[in-house]
Amino acid sequence: MRKLFTLFLLLFGLLVEAIAQEEIPAGPYDLQTAINIALENNLTLKRNLLNQEITEATLLQNKGQRYPSLSTGSSYGVRWGRSINPVTNLFENNRIGNVNFQASSNMPIFQGNRVNNSIAQAKTDLEAGLYNLEANKNTITLNVINHFINLVFNREQVKIAENQLKSTTEQMERTKKLVDAGSLPMSDYLDLQSQNASNQLEVINAQNAYRGAKLNLAQSMQIPFTEDFDVIEPEFEMEEGLMASETSREIFETAVDIMPEIKLAEANIRSAEYQEKIAKGAFYPTLGVGANVFTNYVDQVFGTDRPAFGQQFSDNLSQALNFQLSIPIFTNFNNKSSLQRARAQTAIQEVAALEAKNLLRQDIETAYNSALAADLSYKASVVRVKSLQETFRIAQQRFDLGAINSVDFQVAQNNLFNAQADLLNAKYTYIFRVKVLDFYLGNPINLN
Repeated sequence: MRKLFTLFLLLFGLLVEAIAQEEIPAGPYDLQTAINIALENNLTLKRNLLNQEITEATLLQNKGQRYPSLSTGSSYGVRWGRSINPVTNLFENNRIGNVNFQASSNMPIFQGNRVNNSIAQAKTDLEAGLYNLEANKNTITLNVINHFINLVFNREQVKIAENQLKSTTEQMERTKKLVDAGSLPMSDYLDLQSQNASNQLEVINAQNAYRGAKLNLAQSMQIPFTEDFDVIEPEFEMEEGLMASETSREIFETAVDIMPEIKLAEANIRSAEYQEKIAKGAFYPTLGVGANVFTNYVDQVFGTDRPAFGQQFSDNLSQALNFQLSIPIFTNFNNKSSLQRARAQTAIQEVAALEAKNLLRQDIETAYNSALAADLSYKASVVRVKSLQETFRIAQQRFDLGAINSVDFQVAQNNLFNAQADLLNAKYTYIFRVKVLDFYLGNPINLN
């Protein structure tokens, strides 16, 4: 029986895993799909949502402090020996059974405005939780975009390395024929053979980097990595005016009003200020009102009569109303220390808000300067690649004619492929930085 149960659990687990895997959209993935999957699977966001539920429960609890409490109950007991009859208040040696009923209610009238401030604080914490959720979504989105662009970049690097290897291999084969014919020395072939081996290693390194980039993106999406994981390369055209016309200062002034991490920091300050008000409220007197109702029934005969249950219930009914006033005079410095901690926490949140703004400004300045540098590098690399393409074409012709040796040919080839790699790096660095600046301006992010 135990084996059957174990087998059932195993099959059930495999079924659940299969269903979970089926829910993951099949690739290749475009950028928006990759972002959506990452947001759906991210555990930090799920934790944020659960924390929101806790904050909502706190808000409900704080709101409840405005209303009167109400509790009721009853008890039944039996006594033997000498005891006081609860109805006659006389000592008796009889067995006495009694049923008690009671209800009580309490309601705060004034508590130094702590209830209202605790409600306002919980509402602010709920608002801060939403901003924190949005800030985490933004972080995840930028992380996925970075990994996505890095994957596309490394895929292009593989193509460059493969083209370089193909060119070297073709040239090595031609050189081998010329060497066999006695037109070129054997050293030229050996040099190209060495270069070919180096190019093979470069292809392997590029492929490894490409595989690592795919792994990083899959992990940022929090889905299982497979060898066929891939993305749809966006048709991105480099054009003039791609970068935002605003300065880094103008971008910051826009971002500081819309970025959730700034709103989060400001909400945390307000929450700390409410906690400060709550701490101050502890110095004020508190006033409350309470009421209770009590009655009972005793199963004893009084004289020649045993009152009925309903009659005893009515005859023994008692009510009470009381007001409670509490004036704090000395609380062992508890109130003073609570206020001191609350004030310090407010100051801490103010520093955190300033840090958030400084970090945002620095990130924007870095992205802006990197975009400018990448733009200049890209434009210079375009000119450089065009020149080196022509240089390499001439070098290849001269090498085929025996006008230059294999070393000069390899130099021309390496210069071209290095320039192509630099051009590719500048292109994708520029794309990412421009998209980051668009993000800070509140524009939708796409790579098309």
